[in-house]
Amino acid sequence: MYTLNPTEIKAYLKRIGIDEIKPPTLEFLSELQAAHVEYLSWQTVDIFAGRPAGIHLRESVELMLNDRSGYCFHLNGAFSVLLHSLGYTVRWHRAGVQPHGEQPRVNSFHLGLSVLLPGSENQDEPWIVDVGLGGMPFQPLPLRYGTYGHAPFTYNLISSSVAAEGWRLEYEPNGPSLGVDYAPDWVSQLDEFIPKHEFYSQSIQSPWHNTFLLRQRDAQRSHELRGCMLRIHDAEGIRKMEIRTFNEWINTLTDVFHEPLVRYNKMEREEMWKQVQTAHEEWKKAQQS
Repeated sequence: MYTLNPTEIKAYLKRIGIDEIKPPTLEFLSELQAAHVEYLSWQTVDIFAGRPAGIHLRESVELMLNDRSGYCFHLNGAFSVLLHSLGYTVRWHRAGVQPHGEQPRVNSFHLGLSVLLPGSENQDEPWIVDVGLGGMPFQPLPLRYGTYGHAPFTYNLISSSVAAEGWRLEYEPNGPSLGVDYAPDWVSQLDEFIPKHEFYSQSIQSPWHNTFLLRQRDAQRSHELRGCMLRIHDAEGIRKMEIRTFNEWINTLTDVFHEPLVRYNKMEREEMWKQVQTAHEEWKKAQQS
């Protein structure tokens, strides 16, 4: 894993609203994870546009430094470089997401992270950090089984049934998936994840093929934009809003998801909106039939 220089570290921190480089403590780790989840949305924008970014670490970091984002491989990959550069001990793990209606798995379609805190009282205790799923905890969790968070965002950390000595993090009840299983062994190279990314980003069998989807959360609520439908989940429940105009769509992407579509010119943005709108109208017709 390579190390960011001081200028790159400051630029990365500025991207997520942090002004000061601090020692690698649990408190700073918590601040970093919360800021990363809030300011860098999980998204399939580039996949939807047919212009997916690679997942080599330098490419993932460049996304974050240039007002862009990505999905799990980009987000956790870049975050691992930032944490390593700040003095944390970072480990990669094979992981797998369990969608609704399917079985648990560890299939390397998710890059998991754990962190050790150098110089702390319990410096050998792993902490789970995951900024790559859009609906995951806002704070790092100790690798101790139990329930964490506050309603409506609670998470269960339990033993994995599909990875020996691994662990499983189960979402809050209305999360986008049922949970994530992690293998305990460390992975030193991204090679195993590259074909998974190629499937996700290029195959017509991918769940993200032709899917315009962004997810973001903060301490109080989560947001999901699927096509033209904005879903907001907080302590008051779940609300859904239909985005009806191009300007409303652009403002929602920028203000809520911190995604200004800097990679795309005005014509490309308008074309993307047309594709999103067409798919949305087809979905509405299917719902009515």
